[in-house]
Amino acid sequence: MTEVMAVDCGVFVDWSQMGDVSRDAAPGKTEYKDLKELKQHARSGQWAKNHSQRSAVYQQLLKALPCRTVTPDAAVYRDIVGNSNSKRNPSAYTLPEFVDGTAVPCYCLKAESVGSVHAVLSCVAGQFPDISHCPSLPAVTALLLHWSADEAQCFESVSRMLACNEPGRRLLDQTFLAYQSACMTFGDLVHKYCPAAHKLMVATATDVLEVYSDWQRWVLGDLPFSFAARVMDVFLVEGYKVLYRVALAILKFYRKQRAATSSALTKQDSAAVRRDIQVFVQNIGKSVTPDKLLEKAFSIRLFSRKEITLLQLANEKSLQQKGITVKQKRQNVHLAVNADNFSSEIVSAKEIRDIWSWIPERFALCQPQLLFTTSTHGCSLNRFYSHCEGYEPTLMLIRTIDGEERKRGGNKLSFFGTGECFVFRMKPEMERYEWVVIKHPELANTAQSADDEQTSEPAADPSQLSPFLSTRHFNLNSRNTSMFMAGNVDSIIIGGGEGNALYIDSELNHGRTERCLTFDNPPLCAESFQIALLEVWGFKDTMTS
Repeated sequence: MTEVMAVDCGVFVDWSQMGDVSRDAAPGKTEYKDLKELKQHARSGQWAKNHSQRSAVYQQLLKALPCRTVTPDAAVYRDIVGNSNSKRNPSAYTLPEFVDGTAVPCYCLKAESVGSVHAVLSCVAGQFPDISHCPSLPAVTALLLHWSADEAQCFESVSRMLACNEPGRRLLDQTFLAYQSACMTFGDLVHKYCPAAHKLMVATATDVLEVYSDWQRWVLGDLPFSFAARVMDVFLVEGYKVLYRVALAILKFYRKQRAATSSALTKQDSAAVRRDIQVFVQNIGKSVTPDKLLEKAFSIRLFSRKEITLLQLANEKSLQQKGITVKQKRQNVHLAVNADNFSSEIVSAKEIRDIWSWIPERFALCQPQLLFTTSTHGCSLNRFYSHCEGYEPTLMLIRTIDGEERKRGGNKLSFFGTGECFVFRMKPEMERYEWVVIKHPELANTAQSADDEQTSEPAADPSQLSPFLSTRHFNLNSRNTSMFMAGNVDSIIIGGGEGNALYIDSELNHGRTERCLTFDNPPLCAESFQIALLEVWGFKDTMTS
């Protein structure tokens, strides 16, 4: 990184709200040749108290971004809008449609500086006609205005973020498809890294996916300025994955607060839950410091950037196949399971909705479709295979003779499947057992470097991608931790390694369950059981059928 001369970048700031942040102190260290030191300083808040230092570091980071050959700069802004540090009327500059009605957060700016944010966004809309959906841009622009000498410099900084073309690097979603798939990806990450918070959402919100669609706004919009600035420090250094981390940490703290203040959980309209989370985030400083928030965020051992990119692309592909590429009313998880049309001899509509909340979001948008049931098709493994062939993934439900219910989401047996497989049970309590590597990442070293945010990767070719959480992406210490499922003419097996989570014989009549290494589950019922009824459900695409 090269040295950038510091200039006065506090003209838009209401300094009466800035506490002990220094406006006039010397910038201090602004040149970083060691990327590890840069990351450490970003995470630790090294620049938080020195406005000039943060401004100089930001300008270096933004100037270093590889961008498209023709990227609008400060001179373009001056030619089109002029350049003013004086009061602008926000109403003179209508916010672009792509912000989707998102207001400009004040972020300790002078009241008149909001008009400058409007002016910058208006010019961005004219220079970037391909942007169709970017609701986080008002918050990003308002933050960057803090450390800009004038509107033109702020415009150039925003433009460089939008025009960044570094392979494998992502900064801002600019289409509804990218934004919506990011919301789905966040929901999938919540399933895996915040199971207690997800359980709370399922218990309290009528539409869980609608709640998760606010995740970007929590981070870029609802967080108070001192928190948002610290997030921006790390975001500019480490990239998009930071936003996922911070949003997951917010949800963990929200669940903790709810657990401490609420005894009984009642179902609410999703709008009420969304508002409750928004109020919590806006007032997060009452219970959490910026340091604690980032500490929690970086304590979450997320999968590599490569794995998250695979999941993002899988979600984008699912939306494209359903024709959801522009903003529209999204079919939520509960509408996907229509109580009037759903009929199972094993679970109720409410229970299948709870199960659906565990399923990756790209499949949860689909309607359950009964593929096979022993009550109609008989107890034949051959007929089981015949009716289920070509359907992927599937959900298997089993009711044992003693009335317990056990479920699963699928010569020498050959195991197959990915880390999205799981086993679960409904009684005595609903409990899901995921791939053991998700909770114990020390069992595998991902092929990607631990500092994957700092490394550049070639852009992934979606046609060549293997499934999300494919074992090929992990250096597993033992094959026993990846024996997801197998089947032949004699049996069906789910989970392996020192036992099977579920074994079913060829007559679909008897089974057994044991602890297995792949899911690290206890026996799901009495270890040997007789099957009263077995159903297999597929995922019907309601958008295209």
